[in-house]
Amino acid sequence: MVADRGGYGFSVATPQREVTDSFQSKNGRRDGEENRMNKYDQGLDKNAANFAPLTPLNFIERAASVYPDQASIIHGDTRYTWAQTYSRACLLASALDRMGIGEGDTVAFMGANTPETFEAHFGVPMIGAVLNALNVRLDAKAIAFILEHAEVRVLFTDREYSATIKAALALLTDKPRVIDIDDPYFEGGELLGETNYEALLRTGDPDYRCFQVKDEWQAISLNYTSGTTGDPKGVVFHHRGAYLNALSNAMCWNMTAQPVYLWTLPMFHCNGWCFPWTLAAVAGTSVCLRHVRADAIFDLIKRHGVTHFCGAPVVLNTMLNADSKMHEGVPSGINAMTAGAAPPAAVIAGMEKLGFSVTHVYGLTETYGPCVVSAPQANWADMDIDARAELMARQGVRAPLQDELMVADPETLVPVPKDGMTMGEIFMRGNLVMKGYLKNPKTTEASFAGGWFHSGDLAVWHEDGYVQIKDRSKDIIISGGENISSLEVESVLFRHPKILEAAVVAASDEKWGEVPCAFVALKDGQEMTAQELVAYCREELAAFKIPKKVDFGPIEKTSTGKVQKYLLRERAERIPLVPKA
Repeated sequence: MVADRGGYGFSVATPQREVTDSFQSKNGRRDGEENRMNKYDQGLDKNAANFAPLTPLNFIERAASVYPDQASIIHGDTRYTWAQTYSRACLLASALDRMGIGEGDTVAFMGANTPETFEAHFGVPMIGAVLNALNVRLDAKAIAFILEHAEVRVLFTDREYSATIKAALALLTDKPRVIDIDDPYFEGGELLGETNYEALLRTGDPDYRCFQVKDEWQAISLNYTSGTTGDPKGVVFHHRGAYLNALSNAMCWNMTAQPVYLWTLPMFHCNGWCFPWTLAAVAGTSVCLRHVRADAIFDLIKRHGVTHFCGAPVVLNTMLNADSKMHEGVPSGINAMTAGAAPPAAVIAGMEKLGFSVTHVYGLTETYGPCVVSAPQANWADMDIDARAELMARQGVRAPLQDELMVADPETLVPVPKDGMTMGEIFMRGNLVMKGYLKNPKTTEASFAGGWFHSGDLAVWHEDGYVQIKDRSKDIIISGGENISSLEVESVLFRHPKILEAAVVAASDEKWGEVPCAFVALKDGQEMTAQELVAYCREELAAFKIPKKVDFGPIEKTSTGKVQKYLLRERAERIPLVPKA
């Protein structure tokens, strides 16, 4: 067992991997030499000169020293350089230290995509504390649970979310100290704290310098899953994983030095998929965006020369279906990374036709965000956009620094054939997997059963090694004994020119057990009947896969753009069957 050193009171089993090279025994020495020290270990010990724990905190110190005058953050008319951002992060660390916050303490941020939240990704862990970036769209009850469960000592909160935080604090008996984020570019809300962020920075030591972590296994951040049932689970990241995934992001996206990155992805979501640390590593420029709207996205892209942005497929769909005037003047080749829900090929193709270069990645909160990438092969360039988009819509292969990935039987852990047909569960293991769930050893142990992380996502493995998700294990539809992939039906619906969004879930049925129920949001000005939709599906799908229930209207999503299928399943039970034509 490897004990947690971040003060969280649980242990994580480190699985023993089988050594396949017969030349070695399992203790790493040559057969017959167990009692003799390896000559490469004799007198060659780790020391301060040749070994340092991996931590993304090194990235910001280097960016500040090598590119001190390079723009780090743009927020409205405010601009910071890397020297200034590093200084502000150090002031935050020092101020927290003077408040008595230290190693293993939790510091929460209820913040928007603003400089303060970005700086927290460095300032909080500099003193060994753990950053808990809160999902700003959660309700007061959920926020209160997190604050209590994580034992938050200090809470920074943006005025925009003051109503939620005020209600959450009222539910707590042991309240954290509250510091306001008083963003001059936002009007509204109220101040709740004992001081504000800028005033707190002024209490810091200007001579404070970056903390060097003692152990790369030390916790760096805490991210709560937005679970669909029960209380959310606290996923603990370590410095090593954050460091490696930050670099993996840059490698799989060909992120060259000094990119300009637009924050369309919430920084609270898996620490912005680790991109605050990536941007420090490549000395990039962050362009802040508080609210994700098509007009603001296109305006900032044109004004600041944005080269990269991330977002769930719903963000791409918003851009794709924006007024065509917004598309004018956007340079081609801007890089868009999408994940969070399986993107329909039609959405990828549409963005490519607008001139964007789309990269599809896959991961979970438990894997630091993206750990699988639909890496393009050379021959894909010769395909037409629609055919290429079909390949790009697959989840892909392991990212550069993801150690292992497989699709296997969830009970036996035997890999499925790479035939593109046999269903299995996606499993990962390596440095890009969480420490575990905070104060939840039973669930942690179950998620690591057999020495692999169990994703819960069902997929097939193609002959070329690319993984393609077919469904969450709980979302597969079993109708008359036949398995129906809700994602397959959704992909067909997305191709219809009238349909903006679609989600498909199982609805109980006396005859078939379950039947597909389609929830559909139409594009502005479009009309469609359920019979018209069924007739379209009849041309594209096997009869048993055609939706038997249809509902038109808004589709409930989580704050990160994932469809809340558990709510749709409840609604599906009340929707009548589509009358036969």
